[in-house]
Amino acid sequence: MCVNVLLAPLSPTGSAGPSVAMSAKAISEQTGKELLYKYICTTSAIQNRFKYARVTADTDWAHLLQDHPWLLSQVGKATGFLKNFLIEPFVPHIQDEEFYVCIYATREGDYVLFHHEGGVDVGDVDAKAQKLLVGVDEKLNPEDIKKHLLVHAPEDKKELSERDGRVVVVILASFISGLFNFYEDLYFTYLEINPLVVTKDGVYVLDLAAKVDATADYICKVKWGDIEFPPPFGREAYPEEAYIADLDAKSGASLKLTLLNPKGRIWTMVAGGGASVVYSDTICDLGGVNELANYGEYSGAPSEQQTYDYAKTILSLMTREKHPDGKILIIGGSIANFTNVAATFKGIVRAIRDYQGPLKEHEVMIFVRRGGPNYQEGLRVMGEVGKTTGIPIHVFGTETHMTAIVGMALGHRPIPNQPPTAAHTANFLLNASGSTSTPAPSRTASFSESRTDEVAPAKKAKPAMPQGKSATLFSRHTKAIVWGMQTRAVQGMLDFDYVCSRDEPSVAAMVYPFTGDHKQKFYWGHKEILIPVFKNMADAMKKHPEVDVLINFASLRSAYDSTMETMNYAQIRTIAIIAEGIPEALTRKLIKKAEQKGVTIIGPATVGGIKPGCFKIGNTGGMLDNILASKLYRPGSVAYVSRSGGMSNELNNIISRTTDGVYEGVPRLNVYGSCVTLSGHSRSQNDCGSRRGQIFLLHCCSWSNSEWVPLTRGLFLVAWQIGGTEEYKICRGIKEGRITKPVVCWCIGTCATMFSSEVQFGHAGACANQASETAVAKNQALKEAGVFVPRSFDELGEIIQSVYEDLVARGVIVPAQEVPPPTVPMDYSWARELGLIRKPASFMTSICDERGQELIYAGMPITEVFKEEMGIGGVLGLLWFQKRLPKYSCQFIEMCLMVTADHGPAVSGAHNTIICARAGKDLVSSLTSGLLTIINNPDMRVQILKDYVRQHFPATPLLDYALEVEKITTSKKPNLILNVDGLIGVAFVDMLRHCGSFTREEADEYIDIGALNGIFVLGRSMGFIGHYLDQKRLKQGLYRHPWDDISYVLPEHMSM
Repeated sequence: MCVNVLLAPLSPTGSAGPSVAMSAKAISEQTGKELLYKYICTTSAIQNRFKYARVTADTDWAHLLQDHPWLLSQVGKATGFLKNFLIEPFVPHIQDEEFYVCIYATREGDYVLFHHEGGVDVGDVDAKAQKLLVGVDEKLNPEDIKKHLLVHAPEDKKELSERDGRVVVVILASFISGLFNFYEDLYFTYLEINPLVVTKDGVYVLDLAAKVDATADYICKVKWGDIEFPPPFGREAYPEEAYIADLDAKSGASLKLTLLNPKGRIWTMVAGGGASVVYSDTICDLGGVNELANYGEYSGAPSEQQTYDYAKTILSLMTREKHPDGKILIIGGSIANFTNVAATFKGIVRAIRDYQGPLKEHEVMIFVRRGGPNYQEGLRVMGEVGKTTGIPIHVFGTETHMTAIVGMALGHRPIPNQPPTAAHTANFLLNASGSTSTPAPSRTASFSESRTDEVAPAKKAKPAMPQGKSATLFSRHTKAIVWGMQTRAVQGMLDFDYVCSRDEPSVAAMVYPFTGDHKQKFYWGHKEILIPVFKNMADAMKKHPEVDVLINFASLRSAYDSTMETMNYAQIRTIAIIAEGIPEALTRKLIKKAEQKGVTIIGPATVGGIKPGCFKIGNTGGMLDNILASKLYRPGSVAYVSRSGGMSNELNNIISRTTDGVYEGVPRLNVYGSCVTLSGHSRSQNDCGSRRGQIFLLHCCSWSNSEWVPLTRGLFLVAWQIGGTEEYKICRGIKEGRITKPVVCWCIGTCATMFSSEVQFGHAGACANQASETAVAKNQALKEAGVFVPRSFDELGEIIQSVYEDLVARGVIVPAQEVPPPTVPMDYSWARELGLIRKPASFMTSICDERGQELIYAGMPITEVFKEEMGIGGVLGLLWFQKRLPKYSCQFIEMCLMVTADHGPAVSGAHNTIICARAGKDLVSSLTSGLLTIINNPDMRVQILKDYVRQHFPATPLLDYALEVEKITTSKKPNLILNVDGLIGVAFVDMLRHCGSFTREEADEYIDIGALNGIFVLGRSMGFIGHYLDQKRLKQGLYRHPWDDISYVLPEHMSM
């Protein structure tokens, strides 16, 4: 009795080696096979479709055998601890009937691998298999498969089968063709079948490994269904991870958590994807890999509540088990672009206060390092909570190297008693001269300006500029169009232009297809200017032919179409795509068209780019105070390329503190791929080396040698990461003499090889398909090629400073004289948020507050209102009287609303509402017309209210008096009764005066200001709205009153 037992955690690689993944996510073998069986289109006969049994620790074996009777004759004994595996029918076959098929994505297209020998002993398929590249937008047909992939199939397999007369090669060609179409249609990034068995009965898919592009969920949701992404082999799935993943799915921010060692001593709470990898690297480099408890990140401007939920989850986990040496919490991050650091820290501070007891009991030390908008206030608050709770909290800002706190926490460097104090966030003062004109350049000279006495470089530069590419991306005259109503980003660009002393704003126009053409107001220094906004791109391009850059803020769903449209305009030479989550298949199509058009793509998923003194894209560089602190208003001597958009601000900060500043910085230049994976026998997707590497090397060479970039005395920095082969092109460029400037380089992700299981890094990257693509291997190769490589990111600033100072000492770099930049007024809204100014409020309210995470009625959260079932009466008590009224009072109010809701269509209010509705007026207009003619009417429902009031109210003196008056009036005339409106009036006054919630003065005041009328207006509004909807539902036309119902009384001489 034999079965195929797939001993795998339903993951694609089956390897225990570490890997990193983001958008390309592994799916279970079961999911992969179900999708394949359901959607593949091929003439090959695929056997055993949907025939398998899934066995887990909770499986009821009796029911399993009932559901899958074929197991009775095939299942044998299995040994070992099996948590999750599939059992499929055994397929009798011989070795010669096993094949290997694999499809995986790269930048230039999809590779199809085929080997005529499959199975566990297939060996090195990279060296042995036939390989065929299917380019972007190309199709794979059976003839190409036969010609390029099936050439080494054994001759006996090409002979006709005695049973069905079909050729095995034809079967294979048809199956591979259908498999490729299935792979493309469902946005797979990796699909491997080993072995694929072809017998006389048909095709059998035995072992399958797969990954799909998770960002394509909005495209493939219908076909995918609810895909489960299983945890990698060797690591458990924790409920806390699922909780954070759920928060992440419901938020526009990014929240990630992976538990590596719940008993570990070192815990992290890091802001930013790139920064989270850097902190993990540094912890591992300093010997903390075995004590690192978690990996995670929070970024994308999470709210205070979201940050609190994330922080309390971390604190809860780390205070469950004690550690003999105490525990460490590292709250780190790079310099934020626009996140209000103080606001996010409020959530962390709340969590620390809630867990202060357990934190002290577990002897937790907290180290904080952060930068960005309002970070000084955030650090102050964090320091204060340490003092008030007694928890040791050490706080540092941008004056401290980002990862220095790791060395402090692990005892590798001392903790300063008095860390330096950085300038306040509000450090942009008004221009002292009061001038509103564009100021003069802020630097007397720049290293990048051409000089006649310039010394020639030591090596002759070799040309590196391909045809069709722009000689330089940005200059002081660059003009851009911004796609999307991103007013904050545009204002940031204009402020940058102003402090750079540009003659004109860099933003010529905006495109926003959801409104008509109009103009948007912005500030140029101290004065207001108008920038045109166009509904369609064609008009914007036609009216602004000087524009050659488009900054695309479109959403992930529309960024592809809008970028494709943009590339139809020959004037555009550079496009920055900000959106994250564009599927990789669509990104490759963008790149292909960009190469054909000679357009440079920055992104997708980029924060932008910056050329100090010239041009910046969107939110790059953060707020203006960071622009000034990092000296980005004028060019320096260091150019850099970074794979991390979030880390670009940190690089700007490091470079400005160790050199004379940045010459140009481009994060994520034409990046493709977002999965970093170290796999075993399986190949992962996104081997993005060739063309991206060419562009990457082009930038290095242009900065180093080309005549069209006047960077002649500087150095450049490369901040890259695990995966891909771009760094090896730098090595070759140096050896071939195409790069002659000093290069400082560091590849992040060195921790990946130290983890025992796969880790989904929050930061995207390419895939490490082999050892040479690991960060450790690339750092070593760069060092051997003559690149300056630090031992860790912790030393990056020191090595940059060392190289720079050597160039200055040798006269290669001559720092120019510094001139203070012009000042720009702070925006009112930001100054108000920082608490720097105060302004009397135009309105006051005391009944409702919608500013926080939850709506509040008179101090009561809306969740409590529903939880206690307060009803409409209770809500009116809160909103009208700021009181929580007794239950009988709430019920009385609701009864009043019910009995006054409608008095029929004949009364004046309802009649007017009907007339207006039939005249085509809107709901509000019709309701207003009816409310203007409310009159009091008698009603037979008085007894209902009278009985309720007498039964529940503690005292009814006014009602008793009214009833006594009614006895007198009805004795004179029977219809002089106390009607429903009168009863409501007197009972309402009795309720206010005697329910115990108000003083006599308060009750009388509410009556005087119209609270009683509010009951009638609210009640009648309900009825009037009903009449309005009724008329619309009945399709009633314009009402005209009949003549015979009107008495025409005219002067006699005018009568007919």
